[in-house]
Amino acid sequence: MKYKNFIPVIIIISMVLFQSCNSSRSIKIQSGNLTIELDGLMRTKISSKKEKFPLTDGFGYSQYLTTRHSSLKEFKLEKATSKTIDDNIGKGTAYTFIGVYHNGNLKVEKHLQITVYDNFPDIAVFNTYFINSGEKLYLKKWESNHYNILYSPSDTMVWSFQGGTTPDRDSWIRPVSKGFYRQNYLGMTATDYGGGIPITDVWRRDVGVAIGHLNMFPLRVSLPVESDNEVKGVDISIQKNYKEAFILNDNDTLTLPQTFTALHTGDCFASLREFSEIMQHKGIKIPKPNPASFEPIWCAWGYGRNVTLNEITGTLPMVKKLGFKWVVIDDGYQQAEGDWHVNKTKFPGGDRQMKALVDKIHSYGLKAKIWYSPLIVSPYSKLFKKYPNIILLNEDGSPRYITWWNSYYMAPSDSLTIATTKKDLHLFINEWGFDGVKLDGQDMNCVPPDYNLKNPSEACEKLPDFFKMIYYTVKEQKPDAVVEQCPCGTCMSFYDMPYMNQAVASDPTSSYQVRTKGFVYKALMMNKMAYYGDHVELSDGGDDFASTIGIGGVPGSKFTWPKDNPHPTEGHFLLTPEKQKIWKKWIDIYDQKMLSKADFIGTLYDIGWDKPQTFALQKADTMFYSFYSKKWNGKIKLKGLDQNKTYQVYDYVNGKKIATVMGENPFIDVTFHKYLLIEVYPN
Repeated sequence: MKYKNFIPVIIIISMVLFQSCNSSRSIKIQSGNLTIELDGLMRTKISSKKEKFPLTDGFGYSQYLTTRHSSLKEFKLEKATSKTIDDNIGKGTAYTFIGVYHNGNLKVEKHLQITVYDNFPDIAVFNTYFINSGEKLYLKKWESNHYNILYSPSDTMVWSFQGGTTPDRDSWIRPVSKGFYRQNYLGMTATDYGGGIPITDVWRRDVGVAIGHLNMFPLRVSLPVESDNEVKGVDISIQKNYKEAFILNDNDTLTLPQTFTALHTGDCFASLREFSEIMQHKGIKIPKPNPASFEPIWCAWGYGRNVTLNEITGTLPMVKKLGFKWVVIDDGYQQAEGDWHVNKTKFPGGDRQMKALVDKIHSYGLKAKIWYSPLIVSPYSKLFKKYPNIILLNEDGSPRYITWWNSYYMAPSDSLTIATTKKDLHLFINEWGFDGVKLDGQDMNCVPPDYNLKNPSEACEKLPDFFKMIYYTVKEQKPDAVVEQCPCGTCMSFYDMPYMNQAVASDPTSSYQVRTKGFVYKALMMNKMAYYGDHVELSDGGDDFASTIGIGGVPGSKFTWPKDNPHPTEGHFLLTPEKQKIWKKWIDIYDQKMLSKADFIGTLYDIGWDKPQTFALQKADTMFYSFYSKKWNGKIKLKGLDQNKTYQVYDYVNGKKIATVMGENPFIDVTFHKYLLIEVYPN
């Protein structure tokens, strides 16, 4: 494999900083609170004006190559220049450094451009490439933005956001302490798991560091996080590991993806938000909010795959009574994965009976959404038997198996896959009359390389184009339709997010995940997209509406009524008379407050270090706070209030006034169990 003829960086010299350099001299780049120092061996050191003690223990090797026999780290700095720029990210200054690694017959030139922007003062953007001018190199990996972030003297851990996907469905935000390691590979991490958000962020109480790449399509790189006895803190980097040696011949150029380093105070919200803003400057478009995507959801999945027509229609009166606005027909209606017409054992009237069901749902004043898992085809389906070449192939020519569905991956860039998917969507929206589509399956978050293709990696890199096709096909047929993406348990691919108008907690394993996933989506999607907290039955205790509604999420449920599911596989979800009162209360609260449309203020509290865990939202002059803890008894500061005003503090769940506070002394003394949701408004 070779990367040749890359477009070189054109260096316009505006000021020569060094004509010759040595390891004892260094250059400083300062922007906002960020300082980057570069020494004569092109090692870097980062620091922040806000840090209370050093972030790192000195200069380190941040961009380097590793071959089969050695690491090429020490590049003697030979030239440094700077120039003002104005590109698609904004106006700023680009600093270009050129250094040479020379050892015997090995000679490699390193070009590093570090750009700081006026409108993103605490972020540095890196463009790096290597030119081989010596003997052939057999590369095992490259690394970029490699730092060892020190623990604070008083803590033995940091908090982190990690954007990789794991088959055990780990939390995206979690603490890191000694003994921790996660590769955070953004390709396939299991047979049908992969993808993610190309960011790692670690933060102490005083300051945090985020790194990531700014590529416009998914890359199969890793962002490992490690802390062991040999590391003084937490080791982070961006790296590409080659399964087979990557050959770099004489005069070949290896260009790394554009990357960034960002410093911040508080948690990862600011870095996630600024990453999203930069990507929008580069061309990513966030879809406009859809009013229907903010309405409460009931899903028939409580009845499982064996759901009957009578069970769905029999539940509709209670769905309407409780205030839900959506009915989701979930997995089980289809003939097979890939054959999406109805199974006549359940719908003896065929497709006309599905159309009649949608009409029945509409007669209650409810909207209908259908479950659909694209890119999967059963080996027993009519589709596969007719078109056996529709599938994605492994390197050995075998089909790529999706274990969860006992099916194969369809090739996402194949014209037949695209045509078949469009037919499915026409069936759902135009023929059956559904108002939205729930796209489901962890397998759709990423795909492996497709060896049908001349460049197998195109299947991964162009996967977002497939979801773009789905989104716009649905919207063309029904402009106000809702397109939900539910990549079960994965850290959703950032590159697919522009092609939906409803995000979802996607099979959370806890209430903590409901809250933290919503936090991430609201940072990345700029508060513009509805966030659905998934079925409340997946939360702690199966009834934690507070974790969805309190953070501005859309509530949902998969209750069964008036009878239990006779074939339960995932639990019992019967709506008892006691639950009816609880469900009705929370849906009424949601409708009254509509916090899903409020401004999510993500930088007031630290989602990791602050206790209790706190979220803040704002509607006009009213602040809404939600607090979460197993037990709490003590004072809490209400951040973000006007110091010159007096406020009333009201518990809107229990309908009682808590306190009157002055903006200059905004503390309340409270006791609660699990949660406390309040609104705070000026006199």
